[in-house]
Parts: sequence; C-alpha cells; structure tokens
Amino acid sequence: MSADQAADVLDTPAAGPAAIRGGGLRAAGYAAGLLLALGSAPLIFRHLGVVEFGRYTAVLSLTTLAAGFSEGGLNAIALREWSTAGPARRRTVMANLLGVRIALTTITALLAIAFAAVAGYDSTLVIGTAVACAALLIQTVQTLLSSPLQADLRFGWATIADLLRQVTLVTGIVVLVLAGAGVLPLLAVQVPAALVALVLTVALIRRDVPLRPRADRSVWWPLMRDALPYAVAIAINVAYFRISIIYMSLFASDLQTGYFAASFRIVEVIIAVPPVLLGAAFPVLSRAARDDAARLAYASRRLLEVALLLGGLCAIALLLGAPVAIDLLAGHDYRPADGILHIQGLAILATFVAGACSYPLLSLRRHRDVLVATLVGLTVSVVGLVTLVGPYEGRGAAVATLAAEVATAATLATFLVRSQAQLAFPFATTAWTLLAGAVAIALARVSGFPDLAQMALGVIVYLGIVLAARQVPRELLEALRR
Repeated sequence: MSADQAADVLDTPAAGPAAIRGGGLRAAGYAAGLLLALGSAPLIFRHLGVVEFGRYTAVLSLTTLAAGFSEGGLNAIALREWSTAGPARRRTVMANLLGVRIALTTITALLAIAFAAVAGYDSTLVIGTAVACAALLIQTVQTLLSSPLQADLRFGWATIADLLRQVTLVTGIVVLVLAGAGVLPLLAVQVPAALVALVLTVALIRRDVPLRPRADRSVWWPLMRDALPYAVAIAINVAYFRISIIYMSLFASDLQTGYFAASFRIVEVIIAVPPVLLGAAFPVLSRAARDDAARLAYASRRLLEVALLLGGLCAIALLLGAPVAIDLLAGHDYRPADGILHIQGLAILATFVAGACSYPLLSLRRHRDVLVATLVGLTVSVVGLVTLVGPYEGRGAAVATLAAEVATAATLATFLVRSQAQLAFPFATTAWTLLAGAVAIALARVSGFPDLAQMALGVIVYLGIVLAARQVPRELLEALRR
C-alpha cells in the first residue's frame, strides 16, 4: 500500500478495521518476540550465573532508562504529523525529527556512560554501557523511521522488522552462550540485531522519508515546544513505574523486595501490550481530529470499549494465572509473590484504559492533560509507597501501584470526555467488564481446578458473558472474522 493509498484509507470506514487488524498483528508479533526472549532467558541466566547476570541486567536497565528519557514523544509526533500533513511537510518534519532523535539519544547515551563510570562500574561494564547505548541509538532511529509504516497502515512490515531484530538478538545470544562468551559480547550482540531491523526499515521507506537529518529550528522547535509536556509525561511515567522497586530496595527487606521484583518483571512485560494494541488506532484518530469531530468521538469510544474488554481479559488471566506465571518464570521459591501479582494484575485494566484515553488526547494535541494525569499518578504512587510499604511491604507497594494506575486512568478519562462534546464514556461496557470479571473469577475459584485450568475457565466465562451481553464492538468482531 502506497502512502497516497493509505491517506485515502484513513478517510474511509475501512480505516477502523485496518487499525484493528494491525493492532492484532502487532500484538502477535510482540508475543512471538516475547516467546523468543523467554526461550533465551534461562540460557543466559544459567550461563552467566547470579553475579554476572546481575551486572548484565544493570547495564540493560541503565540503557532502558536512557531510552525512556530520550523518547521525548518523537514517535507520537512523527505518527501524527505523517497522518495529517501533506507530502512536502511530511519530509521536512521527518528530517528534522530524525535530527532531534539522534541528538537526544546521543546526549542521554553519554549521560548513561558517564553515570556508569562515576558509579564505579568496572571497565567491562562501562564499555558494555557504551556498546549498549550504540545499539540504543540505532534502534531509536529505526523506530522513528518505522513511524510512516504504521501511519500508512503497513503494520505487517513494521512487525517483521521488530521480529527480525528479536530473532537476530536471540540467535546471537544462543551462539555466544554456546561459545562461552562473557557479559560484553552478550551486550554487543544488540548492535547487529538493531542494524538488521534498521536496514530493512530503510529499504521500505527510503523513497518517502529523507534519511539525512536536519536541524531547522523553525520546524523542529514548534513541534518540540508543543510536545514538551508530553515528553515530560513520558519521562515521569518511566520513573514512577520503577520508583516502587527502588523504594522497596531501600525501605523493605531483601526477601520482600525479591518477591515484589518477580511480580514487577511479569507486569513490566504485560504493560507493553496496550501501546502495541491500541497504538495502531493513532493514525485514524489523528486524521479524525483534524477533519471530523464526530468520527473522532466515535473512534475514541470504540477504543475505550476495546481497552476495557481486553484490559479485563488480561487482568483475569493474571489474577487466576499468577501461580502459574510465578512458577514458570521465577520458580516455586517465589510463591509468596502470588499475592502481590494478584494486586498488580488489577492495575492492568487501568493501564489499558489510560492508554485508550491518551491517544485521542494526543491526536488533539492536549499534551498538558497527559502530563497532569501522569503527575497525579506519580503523586499517588509516592504517597502510597510512603504510607503502605512500612506495614505491608510488597503488598503495600502493589496497592500503591494499583492506586496510581487507577488515578492516572480516571484523570485521563475525565480530560478526554471534557475534550469532546460528542463523546460519552462507555459506562455500560465498564459495568459489564467488572461484572463479567467478578463472575469469572468466582466460578474459577470455586471449581477447585488446578491453577492453569482455573485461568482457562475464567477466561472462557468472561468472554462468554461479554459476548452474550453484546459488549464487544462489531468492528472488532468483523475484523476477527476476516
């Protein structure tokens, strides 16, 4: 599909089903990449051992933080501008965003390397941080350049690029583990993995997207100034999600911190799902925000309905499948983390709703609303941690996380409804989601089945209720049939 054809599709009723199928395709690709990562994780864990694996993870965590702080909302800006601007404007904006992306990532990478050196990391880890940051620069450029693929509804190619990177990374890790490699080579393998995805992406977009970065202040500064609140919101979101584990490490016992960390790692994987699933609708929302308020309100409501239903499904799976997830990924010794994961599983529903509210607000350029909601979540998180970790430790931190996610979602939903006169919040879908979830969990619990069978039963009951109540949007059903 060419860019012009995609532009035409964005103005037609076919755009919604295309976005739904694209979101499903992206989610399937994410799941496949996750399975590959899970397959290689035990290899690298056993190969490096506890101490070396800790050093390896420390570098990855540092570069992950650098990636979060350098994101700056650039990918969202690229998606929105490509979906709403003309051909000449698109090329100018992308060239300048590419220049900003390279500059921001380089600055945060240098800060990460400096931190590694000042914090007393040995030379291997400092060099490893530099290598991982080089891979980060390549990957962030590739991610930005793939924005037009998503805006043009070419989700298949975007998914293939992501999968190709993951396959290359996992293959490299397996080869290096078999060769007995240490921490540095295992960090360095991220570079060729990122390069493979970049080469494919460049081959796909080179005719439409300029590859030479520009720094025209009259172009990039208005974009960055407008999106600055959103960039700050992203940085806060990266920080406040991880502040719980940092606070636990400082003020709770090592044992409770370990239990919370096991639950945290599982939830960290799940919270990446809403952007993958719901983000596919962003080009449609951006075009509607520019041209058709009624269409935007309709699409926003449908997105909220899908988020509620899928968020409820994921929450049920985590609530009933917590023992299975903990045993599979962490081991039986971490069974006390089940209760923590039960609480954090509830937060997933709020995370889905928050994501569904964020994209329409971004399409309307209401970046300050997103920032305010994130600040509300940060405040609730800090107050909850200070109040609850002392007496309740891991469960208290989980409750603080749940409260923060609910507060953020509620604030975003309030802003979203106020931003669109024609939008009514789907309270009926909310009620059915909560009712179906409660019934599904109750029936699964009283069944006496093993944990895995309880999870399967709960999911089936939940889906049966929401389908019988006709709460699943017809667009979603039609897309699934196709």
